[in-house]
Amino acid sequence: MSKPTSTTRSRLDPEPVPRRDFLGIASLAAAASAMLFGLVGMLRLPKAAVVASPSKKFTVELPDSLAGGTPFIPPGRSVALFRDEEGVYAVSLICTHLGCIIKAAAGEFECPCHGSKFALDGAVIKGPAPSALPWFEVVPRGDQFVVDEATIVPQGTKVTA
Repeated sequence: MSKPTSTTRSRLDPEPVPRRDFLGIASLAAAASAMLFGLVGMLRLPKAAVVASPSKKFTVELPDSLAGGTPFIPPGRSVALFRDEEGVYAVSLICTHLGCIIKAAAGEFECPCHGSKFALDGAVIKGPAPSALPWFEVVPRGDQFVVDEATIVPQGTKVTA
């Protein structure tokens, strides 16, 4: 009786998988996983990936010590509120050139990005800004004011306090 060699296989050993069959199975598995990831991505579509931002309407109380012609900039907002003898008004602090946040300087506003200058009423003093700063709607509510950044009003529109 001959001694079994290492090349003899038992009938219980699994049949070896040919390389062509292995590549076919691997490509099917890759396609199935790509479809699965695509399906998961589509299921996420109905839920909007929107970053929460502050409301366009906000309430602010102006300090009693606010002098006429002095801007009051509420924390976290890009709006300047003014109080004078004619009333209260709100001017945007977003430059009309490229959207930079402008800064209050001595009696004017300056854009730190490209050097535009604006008067306190929003009028352009020095370019490259193409137009004046927009004014926002202000509605009195007792001792406070509601500013609506979504509603632009004509320049010079003031509400009496």
